[in-house]
Amino acid sequence: MIPSWNNSGVLPPIRPGEAGHSSDRSPYVVKLHRVVEHFATSSERFDILLGLLNYRRELHRAGLTRGFQWLDGSFMEQIEVAASRPPEDIDVVSFFYLPDGVSQIALFAQHESLFRPVLTKAQFHVDGYPYILGEPMAHHHVKQLAYWYSLWSHRRTGLWKGFLQVDLSPEEDVEAENVLALLRQEGGRP
Repeated sequence: MIPSWNNSGVLPPIRPGEAGHSSDRSPYVVKLHRVVEHFATSSERFDILLGLLNYRRELHRAGLTRGFQWLDGSFMEQIEVAASRPPEDIDVVSFFYLPDGVSQIALFAQHESLFRPVLTKAQFHVDGYPYILGEPMAHHHVKQLAYWYSLWSHRRTGLWKGFLQVDLSPEEDVEAENVLALLRQEGGRP
């Protein structure tokens, strides 16, 4: 379950009601369709979610199906109230394992547009960053995870905030696409 925005308009860094040392904290591990249900509240958010699903489809076509993604940015905040504007994109770090028999160089050469944030933002409304898992440099993994966590667990002002984690597997995408289509069809949401 995705927690509601707190009084500061952000996802809480620790689930409300939990002790400060609780493990029920950000990044909250959720199903992709729950992200759609929770955040498809405006036409801008609908377009960003559609872009996220299209981005994921292209990652899957490139063979990236094992791993997870962290979702953050103004999309995860109540930016409409905090800054009187809609979100422009969603920030995504994709932590993935390389497909068997494919090198990093070959993957990036064949699918360059999926690994350059300026291109993913323009095409999908996704400020996307890749991170390869499984390399034999465990200390590097720890450092990079700490980097992203520390960057995303605070606003620039220092306010603590939460973010989400979804599985990279394509199994969740069909349900998320169906929920998005249903919300649009019902007219209750964009």
